[in-house]
Parts: sequence; structure tokens; C-alpha cells
Amino acid sequence: MCGRYALGVRLAFIRHQLQRQGQQVDEVPDDDDVRETYNFAPGYYGAVYRADTPDQGGYNPAEAYDGGHHAAEHKMPEDEGKTQLASGGVEDERVKYKLQSMKWGLVPFWTKRSPNYGSLMKTINCRDDSLAENKGMWTSMKKRKRCVVVCQGFYEWLKKGKEKIPHFIRRKDGDLMCFAGLWDCVKYDDSDEKLYTFTIITTSSNAYLSFIHDRMPVILEPGSPEMAAWLDPHRTTWTKELQSMLKPYQGELEAYQRCRESGKQLSRLYYPDQ
Repeated sequence: MCGRYALGVRLAFIRHQLQRQGQQVDEVPDDDDVRETYNFAPGYYGAVYRADTPDQGGYNPAEAYDGGHHAAEHKMPEDEGKTQLASGGVEDERVKYKLQSMKWGLVPFWTKRSPNYGSLMKTINCRDDSLAENKGMWTSMKKRKRCVVVCQGFYEWLKKGKEKIPHFIRRKDGDLMCFAGLWDCVKYDDSDEKLYTFTIITTSSNAYLSFIHDRMPVILEPGSPEMAAWLDPHRTTWTKELQSMLKPYQGELEAYQRCRESGKQLSRLYYPDQ
């Protein structure tokens, strides 16, 4: 699993890096909306990059007009069946992409009340094989709420007997990492505020990292056709092509042993260049 990562840069820097790599960024929140730390933990608010699409839980405009209770709330648009974007437009309009502050640990849209920390920890990661079939809690999100989680690198622990030795993993070229993720938006029964949350998709480790752990985050390449397809809001059907993107990273990585500390003392870990 991926339970800690580094995000020690400001959103302005992330925006610049993404744009340099060919990614469109139309909207960015205030720097203070995202936790800037080299010890980014579940429950913190991180930097998520996604298409500017509706917040509704797995909402498909074409499916809403079934004569049921939705019919009384919405009028069927003339562009039936076309993908509607957050701006109210349809698929032939220019899609906007944005960086957004979201809480790590996905809370599904149907949740009635705030989950405890233990429950939140169960949704910080999503296994790639759990997305292969159209069932389970991820079904609506994988079709319409795909995102990229931006960071500088992540931590994994090498088990040696009773010891757990933390290692920091980053791209060898020093660029930001872009994890494949899913997001959702929930509004609890006792609140009027929307809460945006995310999960990081994991897959089998590549050959380089297999000595540390058997799992790793799915890493996408900025500016690549794969990342464009992953974020494309017009792709509202889960396909073999999307599933095939969830694979071990083939690029070059670097792993640094940090210090022989337990997970509770992870706050002493620092980014390698600091």
C-alpha cells in the first residue's frame, strides 16, 4: 500500500511543472488549501488534478431521466446522452482541467456521516484488480471520477525481521510524480458543506522496488496519451484500455533508505535533497 508521500512544494510550482509537461491547468486553489509537508499522511488535504466535471456521485445525465424522482427535478436537455461538464456544456466544448484540494481517504458520495479514522484508512488505496469487474464501491468513480494525485515521491517500509526500514522513492529525473487516483464528493446529513476526497490506485511493484514491497502506486506520465485518456471526462465507460493503464511503472526510479525509525516517528523523515 501507499500510506505516506512527500508534498513539500506549493501549488504554484505544481501548476508550472504540469504546464511545462504539456498539461492544461485552468484553475488552482490557494496555496494554503493544500498541506505542504514531506510527511503527507492520510486525512491531509493534497493536490489532485482532474477534469472539471460535476460533483454528483456517479451521475450520468442520460440515466437520470428514467421517469423516477429525478424526472421531477430535471428537464431533459436537447443534447441527451452527451457528456455534461461542470460548466453545463456538452462534450464538444473545451474541457477545463484544474488542481483541487482534496482529503486523502475516499468517502463515497452515499455516506451519511463522517467515518472514523480506521474506516478512512481502508480507502486511502484502491487495488488495481478491484477495478477489473463492474461491482463494488469503486464502480461509479472509475467511470466518471478519475484523477491524478500529485506528489514528489512516496515512502515504503522494508521489513527485516521485526524491523521496518523506511525508504523514499522518487522519479530519477526529479520530476513530480502523478499517481492514478479516484475522487468523490460527499455531503453529510448534518452538514451543508461538500467534502472532496481521493484514493490512490496501487498495482504490483516493478522489478526495481520488489525488494521493498510487493505493491506500488500506479504512476502516469504527464503529457502522455495514457494520462490524457485517464483524465478524459468523455470516457464514461470502463474499458480494457483504461484497466491496462494500471500497471507497474516502467520509468526509472530512485529509492533512498531514510532512517531506522518506526512509523510513529515518520515525522523525522525528510526529502533526500533537504
